[in-house]
Amino acid sequence: LPQDPMDFEWSYWIEWGRERILLLLAGHLLVSQVSRLLVEKYKPWCLMVYGMAACWLLLGIKGFAVILLHATISFAVAQFQLSLLTWLCSLILLSTLRIPAVEETKRKWYDTENEYYLLLFTVSVRCLFCTSFSLEYCWHGPAQKSSHSFLWMLAYVFYYPTFHNGPLMNFDEFSKQMRRQEAFNLKTNLVILIVGIIRIFFWWCLAELMIHLMYIHALYSSASPLEAASYWALGGLALAQVLFFYVKYLVLYGVPALLLQMDGLKPPALPCCVSLMYSFTKMWRSFDVGLHRFLVRYIYVPMGGSQSSLLGTLSSTALTFAFVSYWHGGQSYLWYWGALNWLGVIVENGVKRILSISLIQDLI
Repeated sequence: LPQDPMDFEWSYWIEWGRERILLLLAGHLLVSQVSRLLVEKYKPWCLMVYGMAACWLLLGIKGFAVILLHATISFAVAQFQLSLLTWLCSLILLSTLRIPAVEETKRKWYDTENEYYLLLFTVSVRCLFCTSFSLEYCWHGPAQKSSHSFLWMLAYVFYYPTFHNGPLMNFDEFSKQMRRQEAFNLKTNLVILIVGIIRIFFWWCLAELMIHLMYIHALYSSASPLEAASYWALGGLALAQVLFFYVKYLVLYGVPALLLQMDGLKPPALPCCVSLMYSFTKMWRSFDVGLHRFLVRYIYVPMGGSQSSLLGTLSSTALTFAFVSYWHGGQSYLWYWGALNWLGVIVENGVKRILSISLIQDLI
């Protein structure tokens, strides 16, 4: 049966995976296992060099230079050890991705739109990694600066499994786990690899079946079938859409998560099935765990979070969702999406606080 081509993200990453990315990830796996076997002490630097070479090969010298320039600027600004200045730098670097003149210049570097979009997605994700490193640098004392050198920043930014699309792993977690030296067991790693490949292949087959049989995204691309559908049918379509989104990210995050395990790191948990979720709060905590940890550690808690006043909690949550909307592209529909999610979380937490009052509990 013909494939539903309307889900851009799935079609895009599957195409790139078939062309080059899977081959480069296999190369990373080989370098990682050989370095763990022979030169465990130098593993971070072996993987850094490989990541830089893969970036150069895939994005060209100009794309590589852009990512290196972002990392260098972020590191230079972090030397002032001011969190506010670091955030200002990160937002400015992120905003350069949306300047029309800069976009046109970058487009001219490549023969196809797909190559340009690969640079755009990669730089967007790298901005979060640069922000994480820079804020950790600001928060740590002089005694810990050796583990926050520019070399460590490059090892973190150019770590290839998470390079193009995530998942996000905060620098403090990455550096602690990467410096930890463990006994290498080839047999155990081989079992993890085989089981992981079988699981990912199953998820990929399931996603392909949904793409070839259900046509969820094609239906959403036209108003007439939606207008003709009953409310029950619309509810079913909405559920089908989020279920496909879940299975898609099991594949897109499952591959790098498997490589993280093979490198001796603990990856963020894979998305929780959306059919098991009944709240906005749980959705944000357990779907993209890496992004959730980033938002909590670097935005929500520093702004006061749940420990501050009611107004402080509202503003902390609003700022968190505002950043998520801006990072995803900042289009008007993303601001509406962020606002509705913020409203959902606020209502849930408000009801939770009301139900915790002893009088209400007695009535229940």
